Amino acid sequence: MSFFDDLKTSLEEAVDIKNGTKAPAKVTRYEIADVRAIREQLNVSQGEMAKALGTSIDTIKSWEAKRRNPTGLAAKVLATI
Repeated sequence: MSFFDDLKTSLEEAVDIKNGTKAPAKVTRYEIADVRAIREQLNVSQGEMAKALGTSIDTIKSWEAKRRNPTGLAAKVLATI
């Protein structure tokens, strides 16, 4: 099976899930992390945490102020700490 065929199959499955004709195989949900508490527990600065997560200090500040929530890989990493 080619990459194109895999992609086509995945897109068809996504449409079926969206239309309700098929259930998703697996849904993973992460609790929203308390970024400030995690950072203080690790005893690191906002700059150090931003560097470790590959994001900006402003993003860390937004997460700590609850204006935004971590997503993607950052959410997964914070959930495992």
